[in-house]
Amino acid sequence: MGKNSPRYKRVLIKLSGEILLGAKEYGIDTKTIDRLGDEIKELVDIGVEIAIVVGGGNIFRGVNAKGMNIKPATADYMGMLATVMNGLALQDVLESKGLITRLMSALEIRQVAEPFIRRRAVRHLEMGRVVIFSAGTGNPFFTTDTAAALRAIEIDAEVILKATKVDGVYNLDPEKHEDAIKFEEIEYFEVLKKQLKVMDATAISLCMDNKIPIIVFSIKEKNNLKKVIFGEKIGTLVF
Repeated sequence: MGKNSPRYKRVLIKLSGEILLGAKEYGIDTKTIDRLGDEIKELVDIGVEIAIVVGGGNIFRGVNAKGMNIKPATADYMGMLATVMNGLALQDVLESKGLITRLMSALEIRQVAEPFIRRRAVRHLEMGRVVIFSAGTGNPFFTTDTAAALRAIEIDAEVILKATKVDGVYNLDPEKHEDAIKFEEIEYFEVLKKQLKVMDATAISLCMDNKIPIIVFSIKEKNNLKKVIFGEKIGTLVF
């Protein structure tokens, strides 16, 4: 495709719950989710097929249940339900902007979301609908990163766009180490070998086995999502 055309036709965006926090300490920041909605609409309007896996860390994280006498599996299910809440919010924001969306859940909650069916999800994308995947994989002990890798493979996405607060992958935590070095590109194997916190090892292994590239970039800057989809070199490419 040319410079003025998107590089990717079908993408999966991994959107963490923490991004939806914006400047808040809990819940969903209205300005942040509204801006994301505008950026997604602009891309859908030019023909990009967008699927989203949304996290739930802004509402509840399984690790938060430590010391609460809640079993880890139960805590993980609570986290899955938090992702459904975020999915519902994102769905309404996108539809308020004129987009057609489908919220699909790995847990059966038919009153609010379609059950995940791979062929149906692909058909929604082909029809120009934004598909939001919630409830992770539907199984405890698997992260939403793993869900993103799994869904990307299932829908034949060309790339996973991991939208974060950080502008790429570093050898050290850049918020704690001033001398942290950013990688422009890095191979899956090196991510696993160096134990870099890009995505969990299961997600990286799935992407490596199925040759799905991952681009880690900061979604905090306006229009970064568009820049990535149009092929600009921002963030870090994991391949």
